[in-house]
Order: sequence, then C-alpha cells, then structure tokens
Amino acid sequence: MADVASSDLTERTIGDLTLRIDRSLCVGFAQCIDESELAFVMPDEDDVVSFNRPEDETRDRLLQACRACPVEALVVLDAEGNQQVP
Repeated sequence: MADVASSDLTERTIGDLTLRIDRSLCVGFAQCIDESELAFVMPDEDDVVSFNRPEDETRDRLLQACRACPVEALVVLDAEGNQQVP
C-alpha cells in the first residue's frame, strides 16, 4: 500500500486499485462514508473526506462508495491506469 499526498490530492493503492481523493472537489456530502465507513472518514474541520482503512474494505464496496460521490471527488484507477470511477 502506498500513499501520495499533496495539498489537494490524496492517493492510496489498494490491491490493483488506486483511489484518489481530490480535496479541492470534496464538499462534504459524505455519501462515500454512508456506503463505507470502513474506507472513508471526515475528520477534518473543513468537511473534507479522508481515508480511514480502505485496505480492510471489499473491492466492490470501495467501488460503490467512490461511485456515490455526487461531485466526482473520488477517482478509481485500475492496475493499468484506466479510470474505473467516475
């Protein structure tokens, strides 16, 4: 598992998936958390989602949680770099 972080982008690789959170797009609807509290949390005072323990979540639930984001702040890439979500 690898983490890459910048001020607006946080990335984590889980198995053959790379998950990205674009903090500049997240507005705190928390629909991803509704789908998977295991993968995502909102600890920040600025109402921006962060990774919790996505490595403990199933692949299907991760994809479902990322698809739930109404502002497309969550991106999922497969091992070849092809975008799977959104």
